[in-house]
Amino acid sequence: MFSAARASALLTLVTAFLAVPSVHAISKITRSGRYLYNETSNRFYIKGIAYQEQGAVVASTDNPFGEPSTFIDPLALGSACQRDLPFLQQLGVNTIRVYSVNSSLNHDACMNLFSQAGIYTIIDLALPLNGSIDRTSPSWSTNILDQYTNTIDAFSKYDNVLAFNVGNEVVVSNATQVAPYVKAAARDIRAYLTSKGSSALVGYAAINGASDFRGSLANYLSCDLAGNNADTTAIDLYGLNDYEWCGDSTFQASYAATTSAFANYNVVAYFSEFGCITSPPRLWTEAIALFSSDMNTVWSGGVAFSYFPAESVQGQFGMVTISTDATTVTTSADFDKLKTEYGLVNFIDSPSQSSAGAASYPSCAAPTSSFLASNTLPPTPNEAACNCVESALGCRFTPTTSNSTAIVGSLLDTGCSLLGSSGGSCADIGGDGQTGVYGRLSGCDPTIKLSFVMSEYYELNGKTATACSFSGNGTVNSAAGASASAAASSCIANPSAVFTPSAAPTSGSNSGTSSGKPSTSGGASGSSAVALVGDNHTLVGMSLMVVVSVLGAIFTMV
Repeated sequence: MFSAARASALLTLVTAFLAVPSVHAISKITRSGRYLYNETSNRFYIKGIAYQEQGAVVASTDNPFGEPSTFIDPLALGSACQRDLPFLQQLGVNTIRVYSVNSSLNHDACMNLFSQAGIYTIIDLALPLNGSIDRTSPSWSTNILDQYTNTIDAFSKYDNVLAFNVGNEVVVSNATQVAPYVKAAARDIRAYLTSKGSSALVGYAAINGASDFRGSLANYLSCDLAGNNADTTAIDLYGLNDYEWCGDSTFQASYAATTSAFANYNVVAYFSEFGCITSPPRLWTEAIALFSSDMNTVWSGGVAFSYFPAESVQGQFGMVTISTDATTVTTSADFDKLKTEYGLVNFIDSPSQSSAGAASYPSCAAPTSSFLASNTLPPTPNEAACNCVESALGCRFTPTTSNSTAIVGSLLDTGCSLLGSSGGSCADIGGDGQTGVYGRLSGCDPTIKLSFVMSEYYELNGKTATACSFSGNGTVNSAAGASASAAASSCIANPSAVFTPSAAPTSGSNSGTSSGKPSTSGGASGSSAVALVGDNHTLVGMSLMVVVSVLGAIFTMV
């Protein structure tokens, strides 16, 4: 029997092993042309599963899952990953897709556990609500860029990150003008990954839809704006959330048309979600088709949805249930059937890497009546320039609540309305993905945009203290000299500048609680508009719930 001292020493050694990123534990995956290959030049296919618990969601007409409002980071729960690994191995998956992570938490236990087991991760960079590109009022701004780079920094030490997704279902058929913001995000995240020497792929997961919209979006995200066959603005990995195969279907009835539509696509394509539930039970026979010769020349696998329970208006997508004490997994018939079908999959090692060809990027097409995205992208968000503007403004946003993100949207809406009624405009803070025109402050944090709007209104109304009140959320900056417009001109010398982002400040952190099928359209603009000037009633926002992760000696539950 071990002595207490020896047991303690062994425990310390095991903990240290788990905490240090593994070296060459898993083969590096690279892209050649439109296919993926491992280090031995064998074709790599994504045989995956969605891995994120569902939390509160907000109803949405755009998808059956609703928009998420909170999330739990599954890669920060070491004991849960250890609990689930045997079941992921039973399924034979080599990839998990995670929709939201918290960059301030520790992910060593889960990431190294999965790496040792040969499991890659596809990590979505967006977070619910204010942490993603909002299709209703889109922007590619410093707060979102910082969040994305913080996440990349947190995961760059792990060898099993296959890709980072810059968005999930952001662009829909009636909001195609949002696409330039997604492409700008891909451009800047690619530049940031390159600057860090990272080989992680840049991806996007699209909602399935009408063929003209779907194809136009796919081509837009993988095309070359500069016309020099380069990848500076193109994605590497295009995911399609596809639920066309329902029940006892066939390739010809379900996937043939979509596969034909992507036959000549230029980057890696896969099903970022699949698993229709409208004709239960789920037979998962589409898994065999997805990896068959009917589809392998076009698609590089897919991600079954979902390991954890995921309720929707269509029903339940989950394959396991977790006990109330979070220690026990109970599998369902869905799980057992996917296990059987995944077990029958054989990867077709073709084409060879040497014959896959070099990556190619066609020039971007002009906008059409069904796809309104401009070929002029938003600039790279410039935090230094935005901070320079903020420091010079005459009226500063000083919220009365600690959760300022809950009120910024409604304050901006009302502030712009008030500014317009006073003869001003919010053009400097906005942008239009259809026309390709973006305001000087369009890439700034929403709080700086709000200070700018408040300052312009304050100036147009005689610089009276009440004009800067905004229900007590504004404070006069007595040190300000120039006007808000002059400050913008001085601080932002080149409003359309594109450059490689630098690492984000480390003072803040991203926190979340629990998650649904996360991060689609992104930040809601807030609750209904509130009467602001001279109004003393309190604006109360949602309280932020902070996830605290405590990793114990070997895998301790958060």
